[in-house]
Amino acid sequence: MRRPVCLLLSSLLLLCASHPLAAQKFQPKSIQFKGDPEYSDQELLAAAGLKKGTVLTSAEMNDHSKLLMDSGVFDNLTYKFDGVDLVYSLTPAALMYPIRLENLPLAIAGKDLDAKLHERLPLYHGKVPPEGTLLDNVRAALEEMLAAQGIKATVTAAPFGAMGAAKASAINFSITTPPVRVGALQLKGVSPELQARVQAIADHAIGSPFDTENSVGNIEHAFQLFYADEGYAGVTVHAARSGDPVIGAAAVDIPYSVTVDSGPLYKLGAIHLPADSLVTQADIDKITGTQAGLAKGITVRSIWEMIDSRYKSKGFMSFKLTPHPQFDAAAGTVNYTVDFNPGPVYHLAMVRFDNVSDDLRKLLMRNWQMLPGDPFDNSYVARFVLDARKADPALQRTLAAVKVSYDMRLDPETHEVNLVIRLEKP
Repeated sequence: MRRPVCLLLSSLLLLCASHPLAAQKFQPKSIQFKGDPEYSDQELLAAAGLKKGTVLTSAEMNDHSKLLMDSGVFDNLTYKFDGVDLVYSLTPAALMYPIRLENLPLAIAGKDLDAKLHERLPLYHGKVPPEGTLLDNVRAALEEMLAAQGIKATVTAAPFGAMGAAKASAINFSITTPPVRVGALQLKGVSPELQARVQAIADHAIGSPFDTENSVGNIEHAFQLFYADEGYAGVTVHAARSGDPVIGAAAVDIPYSVTVDSGPLYKLGAIHLPADSLVTQADIDKITGTQAGLAKGITVRSIWEMIDSRYKSKGFMSFKLTPHPQFDAAAGTVNYTVDFNPGPVYHLAMVRFDNVSDDLRKLLMRNWQMLPGDPFDNSYVARFVLDARKADPALQRTLAAVKVSYDMRLDPETHEVNLVIRLEKP
């Protein structure tokens, strides 16, 4: 809830009783702002609708101050007129968020968009409050920019946070109507022998929901995955929006061009792991086999997934793997040097079974072997229900065809995991 603005006038002015205070007019010699250096006096004057040298009644002073307070940019605002200077004291809002555009196909983005919004809204510095007129005006400005491109859309604003995050990290602006989709894909650099199969990848992408931040990456990834699985380990794909949005009666479609440079086919060479790796060359050989073959993406991904699983089974829940390919064109091979960032070991803090009877909960807990304080084993969680069914005849009957879902809450400060396992009958 916004606090009301507060006006303090000098005692001299309050003694003037011949006219109502609200009707008196004052001409401040200066208008000053204190307490929030984020904004210039010019920006604050513009946002308050004030001009230097303006003659104001006390009611008008309050109205202009309310414009600032209603913006949501300030948690508190007071002002004082001493007969000479009008001085505002501002308390910056504790919560301000960057904006995130979910599916807005604007012609400008990034710094250009920020500059355009700032031009219209002086208090916009790349962030908005969770409520207030600045938030509302940014939303309205985005709708107007879309309308200028011929897109009549309804834009909504809502807090946005990463999956599992307790707090919002941005304010998300999204188009609710009409639907915005990936449109036609113009393919370049595709060989005739792969044309039909690559076109099938394109057809699958066309019509998918448009995402301002991720559509380019999603399109590129789909084609990279296909070529990598064929053994083109050095493939590069570049996707970019091409042309104006296609505005139809049912949806807005965003066309793209996709340029592929497949490069040559490569065989898989050596994979060099850190000296202290939990994974051995023998573990890798089990996946690749003893016969040399093409560096097909499915094989390479299986290796990375095996390494990731091994570390997470030891509690390294924030484990990161970075492969660095080295291409030997003369030999026709690709070798990998792999960097690991294990991160801290996470430990189990609590496990709870939901949507089960008390008797079944007791039976499940009797079979559960990972205790609070133990390093968290991600693989144990994944196989628990299957192993419990095999080990306990009573559970085998009770858990037949049961659907299992997991909610793992990782605390990055304590490095603990709170686990909730939910069982449902189909």
